[in-house]
Amino acid sequence: MISFRDFALRRGERLLLSNVDLALHAGWRVGVIGRNGTGKSSLFAAIQGEVEADRGDIDVPNRVRIASVAQETPALPDPALDFVLSGDTEVHKAVIAEREAVEREDWEAVAEAHHRLEEIGGYDATARAGKLLHGLGFSPDTHERAVKEFSGGWRVRLNLARALMMPSDLLLLDEPTNHLDLDAVLWLEQWLLKYPGTLLMISHDREFLDGVSTHTLHLHEGKAKLYVGDYTAFERQRAEHLRQQQIAFEKEQVERAHLQSFIDRFKAKASKAKQAQSRMKRLAKLAGTEAVRAERSLRIDFPEPAKLPHALLRLVEADCGYGSHKVLAGASFILEAGDRVALLGPNGAGKSTLVKTLVGEIPLLAGERSGHPDLRIGYFAQHTVESLQEGRSPIDHLGDLAPGVATQQLRDFLGKWNFPGDRAFESVDGFSGGERARLALALIAWRKPNVLLLDEPTNHLDLDMREALAEALSDFDGAIVLVSHDRHLIGLVCDTFVRVADGVAQPFDGDLDAYAVWLRTREDSGEGKKAKAAPAAASAAAAPVAGKPGKKVNPVKLAEAEKRVAELESKLHTLDMDLADPTKYAGGGDNASELARQREAMAAELEKAEAAWMALYDGA
Repeated sequence: MISFRDFALRRGERLLLSNVDLALHAGWRVGVIGRNGTGKSSLFAAIQGEVEADRGDIDVPNRVRIASVAQETPALPDPALDFVLSGDTEVHKAVIAEREAVEREDWEAVAEAHHRLEEIGGYDATARAGKLLHGLGFSPDTHERAVKEFSGGWRVRLNLARALMMPSDLLLLDEPTNHLDLDAVLWLEQWLLKYPGTLLMISHDREFLDGVSTHTLHLHEGKAKLYVGDYTAFERQRAEHLRQQQIAFEKEQVERAHLQSFIDRFKAKASKAKQAQSRMKRLAKLAGTEAVRAERSLRIDFPEPAKLPHALLRLVEADCGYGSHKVLAGASFILEAGDRVALLGPNGAGKSTLVKTLVGEIPLLAGERSGHPDLRIGYFAQHTVESLQEGRSPIDHLGDLAPGVATQQLRDFLGKWNFPGDRAFESVDGFSGGERARLALALIAWRKPNVLLLDEPTNHLDLDMREALAEALSDFDGAIVLVSHDRHLIGLVCDTFVRVADGVAQPFDGDLDAYAVWLRTREDSGEGKKAKAAPAAASAAAAPVAGKPGKKVNPVKLAEAEKRVAELESKLHTLDMDLADPTKYAGGGDNASELARQREAMAAELEKAEAAWMALYDGA
């Protein structure tokens, strides 16, 4: 049990928390929520003994083993699997001891290492580490790659896997879903549900919190209040508390009417029964929370497009990629006014590549891209945030887009995006990631686009801003293509789903709940004819092949051919991950060309191996 007694916490001159008295019991899964700057991460640091209380006590039993995700990853030469395995220090020490003893042929030391591994239950540790990597999106062929070879986002995943590998009684996760795709988020949710210890997690993803948490700790105005239940239960309890205090009663009535119109709008716009059902399920969670929503008072909007033609943008049989490297083949896409499309699929599969192709940022390798003459695109991606200029203010950035527009008009617009008064003149240097993302979205809105292409717009946004963004997108009359790991946002905004994987973009006929079920139940061996044929081939290896009487498949050769195909597919996936990582080909050059050349050669080799495998299976 972790207990706080008259606990207070300060950061510099600012008092973050005071008069905190509460207890967190073993086995609880606690979602820690609150606006940015309320002290969530500082609270984690206090629990770990990294910062001292300003007043009072925090009691964490000495015997409690604490695991958390490291914020930085050194450029290590260690293989990814070893790095994750090192999270379990005792097992890792025994594995290394065994490895070194074998190398020097010290069989007595080998026996001691074996005994130690058996003693601490370490024989399945490597398999556990491999499962963690697999769940977080690492293909088998990447397990031996050096940590230093991975990009920043993938290193964050390695840190998360290493923390999950640590034997712990208390697990602290600070925004664990950032840098994850939706597939990995769904896997992590299932893993955490089986975690036997106490879990504290900071998150701005309400569906993730609803799926995992048993309790909610709300940090607000220097106080910490514990609620029983998930995030939706917290909202309803807090709303009832606010109603009982009769806080902002008139504002609540206005918000109630606003929320009802919000729901009615969705009902009217729902175009597909399955997706409408999913959306209404998410909207039902908002019922009864008007007082909490009124308290937030943050509302944004995307101005009505200057022109809104019906047919806006289309791709026809488009091959998408970089240079000679093809990421997606034969993508066909038609965007019309009112379309709401979510792109699903793992990181590295080509979602961002497809978005960049729609934007026109990268040229087609084949096929056709066409847009209406009045097409105006609003594009948000990570580099959009990074392109904000240091030393300049929101008013400076907006002024660049609107030369000659009166300063007061610019201030009024920025005020609607929560940059009121003097905040509009502050340098972005001191802005948080969420504030920078909000400014980037404001600059997009100013241009009055009729198509919004949004690639992970919620990274660093808090819950209030995510809710405001969902409402603003629901009001938007143009077309939207959204890539996000936030199921709540996708579920409220989108009614069409496209899965991007295995080199193609295909419609997914179902809602997000169906997608989550599909991910959990699909065969480990993969999808498609090859995956389905493999079990049948194994079971009927020695049986006569239909249409070829007396012709039998050689089971040994079939197994070898199948293994060869799997190895080449894994290597091809690794190259695709590299080519999908912008840091690998930034600025072009020899590295990008070499990766593309390797990819082409590997694809050709795989094609031959598949032909040989299928020939064996067909009894040729």
